[in-house]
Order: sequence, then C-alpha cells, then structure tokens
Amino acid sequence: MGRTIGIDMKNILNITNGDCAVEIMKKAAIPGAFLPWRDLLHEGPVPAELSLEELSKVRAQYIIDRNWGKPQEIIDSFIERDNVLKSFRKYEKVILWFEHDLYDQLQIIQILDWFHQNWVHQKCADEVELSIICTEQYLGRLSPEEIKKLIQYEERITEAHLELSSQAWSAFRSSSPEEWWGLLNTDTSALPFLKGAIVRLLEEYPSCSNGLSRTADQALRVVSEGVHGPGKIFSGCQELEERVFLGDSSFWVILQELLESSPALLTLSNGKKLNSPITKDQELTITPVGLEVFSGKRNWLEFTNLDRWVGGVHLGNTNVWCWDLNSRVIVKRG
Repeated sequence: MGRTIGIDMKNILNITNGDCAVEIMKKAAIPGAFLPWRDLLHEGPVPAELSLEELSKVRAQYIIDRNWGKPQEIIDSFIERDNVLKSFRKYEKVILWFEHDLYDQLQIIQILDWFHQNWVHQKCADEVELSIICTEQYLGRLSPEEIKKLIQYEERITEAHLELSSQAWSAFRSSSPEEWWGLLNTDTSALPFLKGAIVRLLEEYPSCSNGLSRTADQALRVVSEGVHGPGKIFSGCQELEERVFLGDSSFWVILQELLESSPALLTLSNGKKLNSPITKDQELTITPVGLEVFSGKRNWLEFTNLDRWVGGVHLGNTNVWCWDLNSRVIVKRG
C-alpha cells in the first residue's frame, strides 16, 4: 500500500521487535524514529486489569528476577519505551514492523490494543496514520536492501485489526486459557499469523500425555538423539519450529528446570547448573526417568513442582491446565 501523500517522511515512528531490526533499518536508511519493543511476552506474568505502565513494572521485575540485565537499566528501558509510545501524536505516521512468530504476534496485539484505547478513543485517526508490515521474513536476518523491499507489504490498520487485537490481548491476559483457546474458533483473518501463534502458545502448556511443554519435549527429543552440547541442543530445537520465536536465554531456563527436577530428566557432565554464558565443556544427557517421560510412560506433572505463568494464567499444582495435542483442546486437570 502506498504512503500517504503530504506526510513528511521523516516524521514517522517505526515500532519493531528489537534492537537488531532497528540497526538494519537504520542501515537501510528507513526514515523516521525507531522504537524497539523489548519484551518476551510468552514468558512470565502478563496479568489483566493493569495499565501499560503498571504492566511494564511487572514485566521489568520478571526480567530482573531472571538476571537478564541490570535492574535500573531494565526499569528505565520500559519507562522510556512507554513514554515514546504515549508521544505518538507528535508523529504523522506510525508503522509497526513485525514477524509471523509467537514472540512478535503477542507484541502486535499488545501494541494494537493500546492504540485501540488511545488512537481511536482520542480521535487521532485523522491526525496520525497507523500501518503495519508483517511478513514471514525474520527482520533480523535481512540485509538493508531486503528490509527496504518490505515497504511493499505495508497496509493501513483498520478497526478490524484493532478490535481483534483487543479481543486477543484480553484473552491472553485472562486467568483462564479458555478464552485464548476459544480464539481458534474466531475469525482472525485481520491478523493472518495470529492463529498459528495461538496454537504455539497453547503448546507451551503441559502436554496431557507427559506433562511437558512442546519446547521441553523437543529438548528431550534432541538430547535422546545424541546431541549433548547446550548450544547444539538449542539449534536442534529451533529446527523443529515452524516459526522460530524462542531466545537462547529462555531455553537455558527450560533446560535448567529439567536438570533440577526431582527426579531429574537431564543430567549435566559438570555439576547441576548450566553456566551463563554457556561453555563448550558442558554436556547434557537424558536420564532413564527423562526417557520414560519423553515416551509418555510417566507424566512429569506427577512429580514436578509446577509454578509458571502463561500470559495471565498462573500454573501451579492446584491450577493445572493441559494441552491435548490430538483433540486440540485445553483441559483443566483434576
């Protein structure tokens, strides 16, 4: 879709999925200011009934608790991000640059839900043009010339985009996964990659057959096939994904949970804790119990201490939801 005539092409805010994409876009001389959206929403608490600023505090604390950066820098990054977003009226155009995977689709529905509340309700539609570029290409892997060609896929954001995003964002933050699962029976064509993201997030719930998330199950599969280095295990799991979304730091957390399980599903050649950063001398091996769980002979939920969030759902031993791969149904375990 062509750009609006009369807009100063430098008076643009480009919102995208991270710093890597921003660097490439700058090299490509994409005009405007840049706002990287740095949050892995598929992990940690994303509870309902919180404003943007309140949720940012929750998200910042989660990242701090993971030791994924210096606390004050993380807090400041969220504050700066939110302030830039709230200043959108100073721009004549806002373009969302995103991808088709789970990481990006969750960011899209968060941002568009916010615009649904602020862009439309403040009657800014005649002042600020809002558009999106979202394809099956990973922005961080493109050359500057390739990223410039994505302009041809730009489309105007419509009420359909905004309404669907608000519905999906509300479902994602619900304390029950049933609304999120219910989106599979909803028309999501306004965001053509959303349905795949819905399914992929549901697959991160414990499996009804063995209690493992899809990512944990894939990790055991790769190790059982003779891959032992953490870096190579991560690469092997990435190859099993239809749409890559997980970062290595998140993957190490999952491996560590399998190591710390009692009984353990994985063992480490040197101690019980993965080094950070990962070193080449570490090797992982699947245990006999790990093989039993992977094959479905045992269910990990029977002996693990479940305590993690999926969006607004806080999974615990008294609140267990499982994904039935065969029937594609989310089930509450009694």
